[in-house]
This record gives sequence, structure tokens and C-alpha cells, in this order.
Amino acid sequence: MGEYRHLTVSLVSGCIGAEISGVDLSEDLADGVVAEIRGAWLDHLVVFFRDQHLTLDQFSAFARKIGTPGRYPFVPGLPGHPEVIEVKKLPHETVNFGGIWHSDTAYLERPPMASMLLAREVPAAGGDTEFANMYAAFDALSGGLKDFLRGLRAVNSSALADVSKTREDRIAEAGHEAGEGYEAVHPVVRTHPETGRQSLYVNVAHTARFEGMTEEESRPLLRLLFAHQSKAEFTCRFRWEVGSLALWDNRCAMHNPINDYHGQLRVMHRITFEGDEPR
Repeated sequence: MGEYRHLTVSLVSGCIGAEISGVDLSEDLADGVVAEIRGAWLDHLVVFFRDQHLTLDQFSAFARKIGTPGRYPFVPGLPGHPEVIEVKKLPHETVNFGGIWHSDTAYLERPPMASMLLAREVPAAGGDTEFANMYAAFDALSGGLKDFLRGLRAVNSSALADVSKTREDRIAEAGHEAGEGYEAVHPVVRTHPETGRQSLYVNVAHTARFEGMTEEESRPLLRLLFAHQSKAEFTCRFRWEVGSLALWDNRCAMHNPINDYHGQLRVMHRITFEGDEPR
């Protein structure tokens, strides 16, 4: 762990995640504070804050300290704040938004650098989110498999059935049709543009096959990788409270919102950040 002058940083697990305290994100943060937040985020892949009851303006202002807010291609943003989308599950719904292990919108040519989620309403129990360290997942593979994977690229699609159904209600609620699908080819092993570290960059929600192979040919190795990358030793789990905020790095981490709170309301606000083309 690095040294911090402006923050208190506490580990959430042995592999990924840290909770940051001692900072009020509603304030106009000094450059030194932002640099420490960003440093902790790069070190721990996901950072968490408690008791951050931000207005939409304050939420967006903090986001702009971290990066450039982007747009989600399927659900429109909130009025006056197109960069903020509402992620919610209503009491009568049984499928949650994004309820499968994934890295956000890997089917785009330039997937988001990061995502940030702010809890507005949470269930009495349940609705936690898991995060997984893709540096650690890659490091744990054998040398021979690492070398093989470095030569592969994967086709990522927005149309895979398991992830499509998790956003259907939000698209319909916004009065939109599902619209066009997205597909992008990215390296299976991604080099982080800021840390220089290599990570596994496939996920069960979006990765359909390896480039140059059929889905049937790709399936056995993809199944192995999907099972490997979500092993408990690579993960942490975060319990939300109203005002909790999470910031995670989509370039080297996956997340999984757990769908265990049927009959209860969960409302979150999300901002994603413009990213680069994976290499």
C-alpha cells in the first residue's frame, strides 16, 4: 500500500478493493487529494466510499476529477445529466441490471476506462456487488497458457442472451427499442495503459468466441477462463448503504451485482468514463 497524506485507505480483501475515508466528495477536491484517490484506485482496482450523499451536480463534478464521463449506448441518461444513468430493480422484477460477471461494455471499440456507482436506495439485505482482480487471474495461469492467450483476440458482443435480458426492462422503460447491436474484437490479454500490467480481458457476459474460431471451437477454453477468473481468491464483496460510492477500473477488474433481493427496491446512479482501445 502507498502512503497517504490526505486519506485513510483500508483493504477490503487480500486481493482487490480498498475503502477510502477521511474525504468529502461533495467538496472541490484539491489536486493532491484527487491524485491520492486515483493512486489508491490504480493500486486496488476498486475503491469504496461511505456516506457520500451527493447531488447530481456534485456526483458529476467528482467524476470529472477522475476522467471524462461517457455515455451508455442502451439507456439514456437523466434529464440535465445525460452522463448519469439510473440503475434500478423494482420490487416486482426478478432480473437485475447487469446481473452477471462482466467488465462494462467490452463490446465497444473503446470500452470505458472505469465506472462509478452511487447508492440512492438499497434493500434491507442483499444487493451486494462482487469485484474480481483480472491481474491476479492472469498471473495465476500456467506459463504455457499465458503464452497461448497472448496470441489470441476475442470477439465481444452486446447481443449475448444472458446479458441482454438484464437490460431489457430499462430499455423498455425509457421508451426505446433494443436498437443496433455492438461487436468489437479485443486482445484476450490486455496491457493496462497506466500500470503496464497484463490482465485477462474476457468475460462471460460479452465474450462470444475467439477471433478466427467458431463459438463451438472457442467454448471449452472460454468456459475454463470464465470459471477461473471468478474464483473466490480473486474477489471482494461490497455491501451497499445509502450514500456508498464505488469506483472501479474496467481495464483490469470485473464485477457482478448479486441478485438476491426480490421484492425490494434498489436504485443506483452510474457514470462511466471514456476509455482507450484495448492493447
